[in-house]
Amino acid sequence: MFSKTCEYAIRACIFIASETINGNRVSLPEVSKKIESPEAFTSKILQTLVKRKIIRSLKGPGGGFEIDKNIIENILLIDIVQSCDGNILQRCSLGLHQCSDIHPCPFHHKYKPIKESLIKVFSETSLKELIGGYEKGDTFLKF
Repeated sequence: MFSKTCEYAIRACIFIASETINGNRVSLPEVSKKIESPEAFTSKILQTLVKRKIIRSLKGPGGGFEIDKNIIENILLIDIVQSCDGNILQRCSLGLHQCSDIHPCPFHHKYKPIKESLIKVFSETSLKELIGGYEKGDTFLKF
């Protein structure tokens, strides 16, 4: 459903947020290793997330990547998805540019309620919620 970039971005945000909550900043090599992504590719992903103000990059000794603890609960899954894949959830499932309620593609009416449900879930799921399950051990990532 999402691009590899988006999948890695979500995993990176969960990892960085969980480390931030524990008082740590993480380096590019650490993030790359933990999300199992090539370092150059991870660097581009993290640059995008910094530009979108989802994560912060601090240079120098003691630097690295972190997320402002005050905004972790305000970062929504849809923010991360849109930073990488744009409005993918708004697009036609068949990739048509002219698909709409007035001019629907063959799959439009079946997919529209699913798409609306996904947008709702992604707009209501915070990064804090995702790391909460991860930190409790209720969910996992391969770290």
